Amino acid sequence: MRTAMQRNGITPFHGFGIGLRPPHYEDFLAAPARVDFVEVISENFMVDGGRPLDILHRVRDRHAVALHGVSMNIGAVDGVDVAYIRRLRQLADRIDPLWVSDHLCWTGVDGFNSHDLLPLPYTEEALALVCANLDRVQDALGRPLLMENPSTYVAFDGARMSEPEFLAAMCSRTGCQLLLDVNNIYVSATNHDLSTDTWLDELPWQHVRQVHLAGHSQGEHMLIDTHDAPVPRSVWELYAKACARMGPVATMIERDDHIPPLVELLAELDMARDIAFVATASRREHVA
Repeated sequence: MRTAMQRNGITPFHGFGIGLRPPHYEDFLAAPARVDFVEVISENFMVDGGRPLDILHRVRDRHAVALHGVSMNIGAVDGVDVAYIRRLRQLADRIDPLWVSDHLCWTGVDGFNSHDLLPLPYTEEALALVCANLDRVQDALGRPLLMENPSTYVAFDGARMSEPEFLAAMCSRTGCQLLLDVNNIYVSATNHDLSTDTWLDELPWQHVRQVHLAGHSQGEHMLIDTHDAPVPRSVWELYAKACARMGPVATMIERDDHIPPLVELLAELDMARDIAFVATASRREHVA
């Protein structure tokens, strides 16, 4: 059952940002960067004190912050870790983020953390499990979550829903919203020989609150979501299609390896601004 907090949703925010990573800490401390917000990995700051948390507070004085986790384990059959959620709540109360997000996946069992984002079968049983965990977490945090669509490398024979259908049902049942990773759509669709256009047709656009853009790598047999390269043309083209469907939505560039100077990421962010401007302007003309 949805609470009033979940029904109220998340205040719209249409800015452009990047992931705040250690190589750029000094850049952000020296002067305000040309971004509307930054996103940080929640687990790196779920501590009682120390330099990283101090830096985050100082950056927060200049920029809005989004919290993005990688260990919530929302698909866990044994439930989410109560101690983890308690620490996440403490961080969120300290930072007052735009929102808190994590991934539609499972990461471990019986207290073991695989440190990987493992896929779920898109079945009614898995949906019920995810929704029950989401309800508990959102109530514990006192705020709705954004859940990110994953990159996947295997598919389950017993799946009864497409990924967009699963996402739509999850949002409808729990009041959570979506963090749409455009690179992940491209990676998953390519790996499973699916149509990205069909994926976009089925997506519940009214629930999208944030977009991730990133690069990927070619593995031996499939694409791998590595976040270690610039956003490729294929992802930019898919982002333009997404913008034409959803209108203005907060967008950020993710880079977690081979991190370039800040100026290069800001140049990519300018590309996102330009694409979004053209696509949303065209959307307004079409609607009019």
